[in-house]
Amino acid sequence: LFSSGTPKLVILGAGGMGKTTLARVIVHHPTISETYKQNRFFIACDSTSSKAELAALIGVHLELKPTQDPTQSILKYLSRSPPTLLILDNFETVWEPTKGRGDVEEFLSHLTDVESLALMITMRGAERPAKVHWTRPFLPPLTPLSQNAARRVFVDIADDHHDTREVDQVLQLTDNMPLAINLLASLADSEGCSEVLSRWTREKTTTISEGYDKRNNLETSIKLSLASSRIMSQPQSLDLLSILAIQPDGLSDVELLQGGLPLDNILACKGALLRTALAYRNENRLKVLVPIREYMQKFFPAKDCLIQPLHNHFHELLGVYTGHAGNPSSLQVVPRISSNYANIQCILENSLQTDFNLVSAISVCYLNQFSVTTNRGMIPMIYKIFQNLSHSTDHRLRASLYTELINCWRYNPKLNTGKLIIQALKHLSDFDDTDLECMFRKPLLFNLANISPRQVLQHFSILLFGA
Repeated sequence: LFSSGTPKLVILGAGGMGKTTLARVIVHHPTISETYKQNRFFIACDSTSSKAELAALIGVHLELKPTQDPTQSILKYLSRSPPTLLILDNFETVWEPTKGRGDVEEFLSHLTDVESLALMITMRGAERPAKVHWTRPFLPPLTPLSQNAARRVFVDIADDHHDTREVDQVLQLTDNMPLAINLLASLADSEGCSEVLSRWTREKTTTISEGYDKRNNLETSIKLSLASSRIMSQPQSLDLLSILAIQPDGLSDVELLQGGLPLDNILACKGALLRTALAYRNENRLKVLVPIREYMQKFFPAKDCLIQPLHNHFHELLGVYTGHAGNPSSLQVVPRISSNYANIQCILENSLQTDFNLVSAISVCYLNQFSVTTNRGMIPMIYKIFQNLSHSTDHRLRASLYTELINCWRYNPKLNTGKLIIQALKHLSDFDDTDLECMFRKPLLFNLANISPRQVLQHFSILLFGA
């Protein structure tokens, strides 16, 4: 881009993605140093909030005589200068306020009219300022590093004597976000990976949030993005972000529109998150990086009024699958359940922790059936439910759970199926549900070929005589 003259570029991306670092690397690159020599200016715009303040700041760096409006002096100086590189870092600070945005963009437009000026700005988000003929092709917003690149960055900072598996576990916490890698690698260098992993379990993002400089504090960096006027203009976008924080698979537009989330304009909220790069698109799903998810869970946990509609939506999907097994309608929902498999588990984990109820328990049974029949095996949550069963007097719930465990017998042959059958029959006798009885008897017949003759006789004895 620089080989073709004096480009006008925007480096975009989420907070902590390395925009400032990239700009600093560019300004000190040997080729850039040779081309622009002493006419390279790196200006941090954090302290500016208007066009007048921005122009005054640039005037100071160019060592111009202070005037009430230095715009013309700046343009005249740059027009008469040899090729100049001007980098405006954190430009979103001055561009964000909508009241003065037009003036700021007009000023940028005048700057880009100067042929000998190479202009580069860094901004949080995914939007470029208008009124400017930016050099094409546009630079895409910065994204997380590849796994290999992330590992190289970690080793550059913390050396290569750490256990490879622990390094990968640490990198998992960062989602390969450069700032998070930098901070965790620095900690690992002094404390070791094991201690970093232990601290993260206890402290989450606070582990790498000491100090107030956003370049050394992950929480401060995220907080600045959340304070964006683009987020403030769609306040419910924070609600959407809090839900996405407990949806590791992300959400497709289908889930956003059909999930029943009580958000007035959910697509506008989605747009605000994308424009500020607090969320990103991946395989047509709206996702959030791990560090941001952890921050939101800690400081802005999703409200029950947001979680419950999504829980109901997933419960209905699972109900279609289990209630119409083998039918076309059941097969149609398999891809949707599969793409939300981790999401559903997170929603159910949350429900079991906050309010053990029939719907949550049945959802776990449904998900377990899906997991077993799609060869994923049993889900650990099925056992968590039994820890709460002693508090429940719901015969239907208990019969369903015992039936579900019997259905999973082949995944855990150590289960005492005889005892489970007795318990299930005991609770089935307290209400009439033909469908549930069929579900109870089906796995018994299915598993007869896999158990000993003695167990076959025992099971039939229990079914026929109840003992």
